[in-house]
Amino acid sequence: MKISTIPSALLETHESQGQGYQRLINSPPWRVALMNYTPDLLPDQITEFQRHDETDEVFVLLQGHCILFLGEGGDEVTRIFAQNMLPFTLYNIKKSVWHSHTFSRDAKVLIVENADTSPANSPRLQLSLEQKKEIAGLARRLWRVYG
Repeated sequence: MKISTIPSALLETHESQGQGYQRLINSPPWRVALMNYTPDLLPDQITEFQRHDETDEVFVLLQGHCILFLGEGGDEVTRIFAQNMLPFTLYNIKKSVWHSHTFSRDAKVLIVENADTSPANSPRLQLSLEQKKEIAGLARRLWRVYG
């Protein structure tokens, strides 16, 4: 299983190296949340992807480890990508991109999303057995400690 380069149409990454205020992503009005480890998001427990049809969503790893899983495709996921997050880097998941994530037990992730994001505009897609196995395999390759 090869880990592929993720197309820029699916994911942007940003980080700040300079001093002071730097505008990196601007898309008002946003909602900010923190997400921590939960066992239902272990790689072998992920059963679905979600997407947000009206807005991008930004993830920032504050502590621990997190892998973003991204699905290319419209009504179904045709290809899965995995991004091992680096601390304090902004990961902007583009509008309508299927995604999920897995966390180490000590992980803390900052999430910024549109305040109107809800189940009504965030469909979920059940993954096939093959896709579930692919996610677990990608996590093993990236973390080399899982499984």
